[in-house]
Amino acid sequence: MAQLTDDCFAFGGKLLPLEEAVAQIAERFPVIAGSETVPLAQADGRIAAEDVFAKHALPPFANSAVDGYAVRHADLTAGGETVLPVTGRLPAGAPADAEWPGGAIRIFTGAPMPPGADTVFMQEDVRREGERVALPPGLKLGANARPAGEDLPQHALAIPAGQRLRPQDLALAAATGHATIPVRQRLRVALFSTGNELAEPGAALRPGAIHDSNRVLLASLLTRLGCTVSDLGILRDDATTLPDHLARAAQDHDLILTSGGVSTGEEDHVKAAVETLGQLVLWRLAVKPGRPVAAGLVAGTPFVGLPGNPVAVYVTLLFVVRPLLARLGGARNEAPLAYPVRAGFAYKKKQGRREFVRVNLVRDGDGLVATKYPRDGAGVLTSLTGSDGLVELPDDATGVVPGDSLAFYPHVLLW
Repeated sequence: MAQLTDDCFAFGGKLLPLEEAVAQIAERFPVIAGSETVPLAQADGRIAAEDVFAKHALPPFANSAVDGYAVRHADLTAGGETVLPVTGRLPAGAPADAEWPGGAIRIFTGAPMPPGADTVFMQEDVRREGERVALPPGLKLGANARPAGEDLPQHALAIPAGQRLRPQDLALAAATGHATIPVRQRLRVALFSTGNELAEPGAALRPGAIHDSNRVLLASLLTRLGCTVSDLGILRDDATTLPDHLARAAQDHDLILTSGGVSTGEEDHVKAAVETLGQLVLWRLAVKPGRPVAAGLVAGTPFVGLPGNPVAVYVTLLFVVRPLLARLGGARNEAPLAYPVRAGFAYKKKQGRREFVRVNLVRDGDGLVATKYPRDGAGVLTSLTGSDGLVELPDDATGVVPGDSLAFYPHVLLW
């Protein structure tokens, strides 16, 4: 069960800046995900629960980086060709002799360096003459030889706790001696949509109804973020039944996520239901699209209520819910990487709020220029499917003019 500090935000009045909301999430919500140990093959996308250290050096022994001939650099003739007898052959996986036999040893990539050898000539740079090999001058001491621990020394940190595990992380764990890895358990998220106007996808639409797209959007995004999602359907705008639905979801989930019903209209009952069962710690952010966002506890379980419009859902999931999931799940909260682009449009905005504008990119010379998607309503789903990503306009900005440098978040890299 999550525990919050006693004081909470004053509602109404000034909107809460995005950075302050994320900071409050980190301060007020503890890590709640437990841990388990899984095979590496099952760990992709999971969160490392502990620091993982190298069981042995990587590589564990000095070895050749190329196919060629291992020699002792001191045996080479300075300024001229050196001819040495070939005194052995060492393929990868074979042990090296305990003593240096002198001359040059035919060696292959990954084979251990023979004791005494310190330099390797590439096979294409030498001339083989029967049982002798002619070596050109000029090769530096240590060339083409990889020392033990070149990548990581033994007991070095290989993967930090909180890392979302990628294929390359799992490869490093395997290379340093691990077959399993401790990970955080997946967060269990209860997902609702709210609204009397909503119909299930594919259902016949009655007059005044629309198909619910937010649950499909959110379930897909949450799954990509490593959550186990329980799709609990549509909650109707009924102040008497909403608390019961939320309370039941709180019993066996780590987070409750809803969309719609958190604004100030007469049919927006979610905020009141949450306050009946627990407390809110933030509400109404200085973000467009996405102002009505509520977060708090329902019967001890973290809760977030997102806006009803799908573009606002997308933006607030990325910039508000994602940091919360990282916190609850024991992951390091790393903001999506933004790329600098030039504005190819003019735009006015209100000072004091963060705005995310949907754009497409066009190449202009050696740079990229962002062009504004022509329709920018928070309910226009095609502005997500038809754009390349979002540009971020800071709180203190009053607008954009062509040529301004903007921070761009591509859709394809958000998740």
